Amino acid sequence: MVSASAPRTACAARAWLATLTIALLGLGGAARAAETTLAERGEYVFHAASCAGCHTDVENDGAPLAGGRRLPTPFGTFVSPNITPDPTHGIGAWSEADLERALRHGEGPGWFDHYYPVFPYPSYTRMSGEDVRALWAYLRTVEPVARENEPHEIPWYLRIRVAAWGWKLLFFEPGEFTPDPARSGEWNRGAYLVRALSHCGECHTPRDGFGVSIGSRELAGSADGAEGKATPNITPHEADGVGRWSKRELREYLHVGMDPDGDFAGGLMAEVVDESLAHLRIEDIDAIVEYLVSLPPLPSD
Repeated sequence: MVSASAPRTACAARAWLATLTIALLGLGGAARAAETTLAERGEYVFHAASCAGCHTDVENDGAPLAGGRRLPTPFGTFVSPNITPDPTHGIGAWSEADLERALRHGEGPGWFDHYYPVFPYPSYTRMSGEDVRALWAYLRTVEPVARENEPHEIPWYLRIRVAAWGWKLLFFEPGEFTPDPARSGEWNRGAYLVRALSHCGECHTPRDGFGVSIGSRELAGSADGAEGKATPNITPHEADGVGRWSKRELREYLHVGMDPDGDFAGGLMAEVVDESLAHLRIEDIDAIVEYLVSLPPLPSD
């Protein structure tokens, strides 16, 4: 004989299971939403870090982030690698820790796989942990491309990774960006963007004979900058830098590429504006401006 309470018990069980299922689905949806939000933030970090510029061979209609761009330097021509999530030729087999090690320590996942500083890890080492995680989440969403990496065109004595390891041992100091408590939040945000994420000094700061950025000449321009081309002085020096530009003019140049004379950025800077700076929030552009105008006004060499 079946108890009268049995149907009620069965209904209660079904209701409980339905509630549990909805809750689990809700948790799964929340997790996916969080991942989407992290990836969206990562896309912003991706643009701020100007990743597309180096890792896409635009000149030869290369696929986005599939590598192949040639980067001429005084030490030879380096060829950018594939950073799409292809498991064989890209970074599809990497973990988040592998990406963090590359950015913070200039080291790949392989044994003794030290990177040359043409990859700007001397700046990226200052990235925040949150930005590294967000960038990883975004890179996982990129379309994988099965394009094989090409060897660098460099002298034989630099092909041995001991050379990169020795350079790091002598000249590289890893460490996350530390805000200056004596400065405003806007200034610190600008310093972080300029010195870490957007790595402006990699092009605009001159280097010594070992390829080391000269800290005392930060952003004073270089006669032999990116791809062997001269880069301008962007300190607030009135004659040689941007000291005669107003903050509004600096903002317009960084955000849309137009200088005070109505001309537009060309060459590599046009690429930086299009691929990176134009994607930044205006408050981040203002923070960069705030940092730049606070620098010592240095004359060009």
